[in-house]
Amino acid sequence: MVSSSANLESTLPPAAKALTRFTVIDLTRVRSGPTCVRQFADWGANVIKVEMPDSEDFSSRHDPDFQNLHRNKRSLTLNLKAPEGLAILMKLIAKADVVVENYRPDVKFRLGIDYESLKKINPRLVYVSISGFGEDGPYRERPGVDQIAQGLGGLMSITGEPGRGPMRVGIPIADLCTGLFAALGAMTALLERESSGEGQWVQANLLESQIFMLDFQASRWLMKQDVAKQVGNDHPTGVPTGRYKVSDGHINIAPTPAMWKRFCAAMGLEALQDDPDYATSAARRKNRDKLVGMIENLTSKNTTAYWIDRLNAEGIPCGPIYTIDQTFADPQVKFSGIAQTVHSEEIGDITIVGQPIHMSRTPSKLATATPEAGEHNDEVLKGIGYSAEQIAELRTKGVI
Repeated sequence: MVSSSANLESTLPPAAKALTRFTVIDLTRVRSGPTCVRQFADWGANVIKVEMPDSEDFSSRHDPDFQNLHRNKRSLTLNLKAPEGLAILMKLIAKADVVVENYRPDVKFRLGIDYESLKKINPRLVYVSISGFGEDGPYRERPGVDQIAQGLGGLMSITGEPGRGPMRVGIPIADLCTGLFAALGAMTALLERESSGEGQWVQANLLESQIFMLDFQASRWLMKQDVAKQVGNDHPTGVPTGRYKVSDGHINIAPTPAMWKRFCAAMGLEALQDDPDYATSAARRKNRDKLVGMIENLTSKNTTAYWIDRLNAEGIPCGPIYTIDQTFADPQVKFSGIAQTVHSEEIGDITIVGQPIHMSRTPSKLATATPEAGEHNDEVLKGIGYSAEQIAELRTKGVI
């Protein structure tokens, strides 16, 4: 496929070879949008992050969160309220493959950078919109953030322990999943463009992404009108999967139904293998509390290491429950290389999270740290024909 971005090449080393033929204009902020664009940046796309010259993001630029979201990009500061700034953006978009935005729905129309407007100057453009609730519908104008989507999307009602009220998940899962779905949609549109030659408008929102992530819990309601409830650390349907006390803390144990007899043997509970109160999945769900009590009476008498060694020897899924520092100290996590170090000219060497996907010929890496605001103004503008004198004038006028 031949990309339309021939004049916008970056001088930075790409993070991977997989997507180097694509140029992405990043108009996003906060989390869901940057998460989407990060997938392109980490796989080698030429990403230009467009930021307002006086963005409030600048104060947090060197924080871990910002550095983790915006690596492998170039930064262009651009005042889109100025006619000259908007003209620069249009020149970039004319050469780009993908634009990603997460403005409130009315903002892009007010600026004239909605999909229908941009399609006229670049019919091959894949235009990605990320919102809280969608581009139309009764909640179109509402502001949407992760915790609101977790609540409205049903997640908080099934998270946490019974009787203690709704509980949010400890990561911004609606934001993150929406960003990943948006990236998947954009890449699907790029693949489709190979046959049609045309771009399209890709939309993703926090609410629908969160509902999608309900997965089998949503299907339980849609197919059987079974409203899932909070079950704490127990699995909603798989018994005896859950968290168990051990003498030095807690562990997770997760045998599948097919492993029931093997699990009983490993635990020294052979008498339960064919007991009608526990022999089937339905019976175990009915007698969950009693079964869990029997198992925990045993696990609490030995250590994490003892039970993990014993259960793993029998092929029973189990594992420790770590704090985050312990996670990154784990030998498998160290071996994976997911914690990667990259050099920042402003704050030195930093270690952040790399991609969890491994590819045999075109692996991803952290090639460059998050850029300083406007670090690549001159390079990007020269790439679309601006002279040094014109760039200096734009800077003087506060356009960049």
